[in-house]
Amino acid sequence: MAAQQVRDGFVELYGTEPEGVWSAPGRVNLIGEHTDYNDGFVMPFALPHTAVAAVSRREDGVLRLHSSDVEGGVVELRLDELAPESDRNWTAYPAGVVWALREAGHPVTGADVHLASTVPAGAGLSSSAALEVVVALALNDLYDLGLQRWQLARLCQRAENVYVGAPTGIMDQTASACCETGHALFLDTRDLSQKQIPFDLAAEGMVLLVVDTRVKHAHNEGEYGKRRAGCERGAALLGVDALRDIPYGELDAALERLGDDEEAVRLVRHVVTEDERVEKVVALLESGETRAIGPVLIAGHASLRDDFRISCPELDLVVDTSLASGALGARMTGGGFGGSAIVLAEAADVETITKAVQEAFAAAEFTAPRVFEAVPSAGARRLV
Repeated sequence: MAAQQVRDGFVELYGTEPEGVWSAPGRVNLIGEHTDYNDGFVMPFALPHTAVAAVSRREDGVLRLHSSDVEGGVVELRLDELAPESDRNWTAYPAGVVWALREAGHPVTGADVHLASTVPAGAGLSSSAALEVVVALALNDLYDLGLQRWQLARLCQRAENVYVGAPTGIMDQTASACCETGHALFLDTRDLSQKQIPFDLAAEGMVLLVVDTRVKHAHNEGEYGKRRAGCERGAALLGVDALRDIPYGELDAALERLGDDEEAVRLVRHVVTEDERVEKVVALLESGETRAIGPVLIAGHASLRDDFRISCPELDLVVDTSLASGALGARMTGGGFGGSAIVLAEAADVETITKAVQEAFAAAEFTAPRVFEAVPSAGARRLV
């Protein structure tokens, strides 16, 4: 989405030039699923798809919001009336950020906002986090709040958890705020320490495809929350603060202690093995063995499908068809129950794999998937 286009839209709506234009990307998660709210490790990278916002300050306690992606006019809200879970529309995401900033004591007195996004909604690619982060960065700059990127991510997570009412972890917002071009972000969600890991597939003759199944999911509809509560119950039964605290080498003993609590066994096993998979992928990428991450991705999908039970027939079909057509690795990515899968492939095999997946979906009478290449891109930034 071009900055000029969004700027022009702002002028048309509000009759004045915006004070600036900002962008924040969606993300795809390479490995590390449902580990972030367990204090574990994740490894996302930013997509070239972004939410773009033209923004100006106001001093009258009014927040005006408009999106070119949603039918309807400007939504006007009063800052002193913003309240958690009072909004079930798209406006909850940017309004939640304003609420979170003010709750934290930051002197935000209002804003005019015009948004446009190319991040596919409901595809598990963090369209909501992109909206939150772009507004947070704009207000941080305009009000000279001096907040670091990781602090903005924390406030955006609070907006989503408390204001929107979706119990998500910190990964999506941190990826949108902090990722760098050509890198995947190795993030420890306990202390928010970060390491940028070079991830340039094109230079090695490979491609990472995103296959959007077009099966929509919503994190605040219950299943995500059930998994999170189940993980917290597992940690409590094992006497640890979070499942991050169960070392991989002690997993079998931990599972034995859970006895015949089948749900807790499955959830704990996924989280502990997934943290191990993240560390394995980091080690392989740092030693230049990029192709060897394929089997790790495959194992991650099996764990999400069988232990965490958040896959669906469309996601499994993408993975199975891709692997049968020569892919190096594939797995579902994102919160689950729909959304997207990722496929690691030799560049020469992309056409064959894409065609096979499209034909498999047609044969199963599923909605045609959207397939595109994921290129590790820049995090949030000011454009104008």
